Amino acid sequence: MLIRHTSSLLFRRLVGPVVGLLLVAVLANVAVAAWLAAHRTAAAAAAVEHQVTQALAASRVPLAPPILTALHQLTSCHFLVTDPAAESGIFSTTPLGDWGDTDWRAVLAGTAQPPTTLQLPLGRYRVSLLRSQSVRPQQAVLLIPLPAVTRVTFEAVAPMLVVAGIMLAILIPLGLSVTGRLTRRIVAIEGLVGRIAAGAFGSQLAAGPAAAGDSDEIDRLQRGVNQMSSTLASLRDSLVAGERQRLLGQLAAGFAHELRNAITGSRLAIDLHRRRCLLSATDSTPRDDSLTVAIRQLDILEEEVRGLLAVGRPEVRPPVTRFDLATLFADVQDLTSPRLEHAGVSLSCSCPPLRLAARREPLRAAVVNLVLNAIDAAGPGGEVRLAAAVQDGCCLITVEDNGPGIPAELANSISDPFVTGKPEGVGLGLAVARVVAEEQGGGLNWTRHDGLTRFALFLPMDNPGTPPKPQGNPS
Repeated sequence: MLIRHTSSLLFRRLVGPVVGLLLVAVLANVAVAAWLAAHRTAAAAAAVEHQVTQALAASRVPLAPPILTALHQLTSCHFLVTDPAAESGIFSTTPLGDWGDTDWRAVLAGTAQPPTTLQLPLGRYRVSLLRSQSVRPQQAVLLIPLPAVTRVTFEAVAPMLVVAGIMLAILIPLGLSVTGRLTRRIVAIEGLVGRIAAGAFGSQLAAGPAAAGDSDEIDRLQRGVNQMSSTLASLRDSLVAGERQRLLGQLAAGFAHELRNAITGSRLAIDLHRRRCLLSATDSTPRDDSLTVAIRQLDILEEEVRGLLAVGRPEVRPPVTRFDLATLFADVQDLTSPRLEHAGVSLSCSCPPLRLAARREPLRAAVVNLVLNAIDAAGPGGEVRLAAAVQDGCCLITVEDNGPGIPAELANSISDPFVTGKPEGVGLGLAVARVVAEEQGGGLNWTRHDGLTRFALFLPMDNPGTPPKPQGNPS
């Protein structure tokens, strides 16, 4: 129904005016042609009358029947003259009975006026009187044939009517076909706009087969709507990501506050217990490292809290410093060793001599999170590799594990807040690592190749303190 209604509107607005103008033009041409035909017919009759009248008036030869008969055959005019030799005293080129009830003898004698026109069985004629200037002056009646105006007009306008009919027969189906194609394209764009208005951002219409140089206004409109849809989808994703980032910051600040209080209380209790154990211990008491392990676990938890603080409270970010990356790797290995030992996972580190300008504590928290995730992914007997390299002016820190990899349904959103493949996971570790990298002008990506899952955190070698917008992801 919508297509039919739109087609009707387009037909009235596009084809209707063209057909209307054509009809007006045809009618105007017909009227002009009819007027010209009538005018030319009258002019032709007047010219014949003038020529015959002038010729007979100037002739010195008497108007004998043979001469009038010859003139009738040449001009189709009829003549009526007095002729003593005729039985009726009048000679006519057509039977006298066909000349009507007029008293032609009185007309020839000059005592009566003839009618202006005369309708005979042979047609309609104009009546004219003439007087010859021969040696024997004679009065004659001349009948000039008047062609039928209707027939002449029809003969003049018939070609125009035929051409107009052919043009209308071609124009109307062609107009319907063109408006039909335009309607389908416009309705498709209207449907896309409706879907976009309903929130289906990112919807696209397939491009037509025409080349870019042959595109018309509707093609350009379609490309503009497609671009608008893509832009709106991108803006929506940006808004959603920003809202998630804001929620992550709020949640991280709350977590960090509660966890820091718990860590502080736990560390104080453990230190107090360790002092009591040292006071009561003797040289023969077996050494117990469980308290040291507990303190290391608290150190790991404190690193995660620092990472959450870096996300939740940007105003307390530590300054940018230049440090040796190998010492940061050593800290990471020391902090994650209890988890490695408990999970039965091996960790290998590879770091070339490299000094990096960055915020050390948030970066260490991000790398710790990546290593802990890799330990969980690798599982008992698995392997984790921590390495660094310089690539395209960036410091590239990679963490690889030989675990089963990331589920396919989480591949595009694994670093978003609260997205995790672990049943007991919260989904903040990778989000914190990504935020830390992006705040320092870098980024975080991941790949799966040869049975290894590889997370790559990259940072600019010289961090000025105010992070620029990252320009790309090294592979």
